[in-house]
Amino acid sequence: MDALGRLSADAFAETDKIPLVLVLDNVRSGLNVGSVFRTADAFAVQQIILCGITAAPPHREILKTALGSTETVAWSSAEHAADAIVQLKNSGYRVFAVEQTTRKIWLQDIQPKPGECYALVFGNEVDGVSDDALLTCDGAIEIPQFGTKHSLNIAVAAGIVVWEFTRMWKFPTS
Repeated sequence: MDALGRLSADAFAETDKIPLVLVLDNVRSGLNVGSVFRTADAFAVQQIILCGITAAPPHREILKTALGSTETVAWSSAEHAADAIVQLKNSGYRVFAVEQTTRKIWLQDIQPKPGECYALVFGNEVDGVSDDALLTCDGAIEIPQFGTKHSLNIAVAAGIVVWEFTRMWKFPTS
């Protein structure tokens, strides 16, 4: 690990985080939650908010895929995603569900503005983002897909969208 030049947990705690919060709305699988923690660590996300039935650390399935990132990524919990979204919006965050809706913005068309903070809401593996949370968001982001399936696993979707936001902030093209 030393050869990879990775930060220690203490150094990671002190490093600047990207202005992004991930909200998990009733995510059933602890394995998916752990994978999102690992993605959040990889890209230095500010925080994860675990809502509804979403499992919280320490949980055997989360720890299996998180590989220690539950110790480095800040997290909190909320009973309802809509309540967490309202608090984020009141704190100045722009909040987007990652969901397939008629009022979507394609992922490649989103342009995060420098100096603004964002939150992304990821939903249940079967039902998606809850209706009350979706109605509370500022909009929805959809990942273009070209195959036969109609959705992506939540952990995969989180990795794609978090990378795209990170890429736009850290490696702007103009």
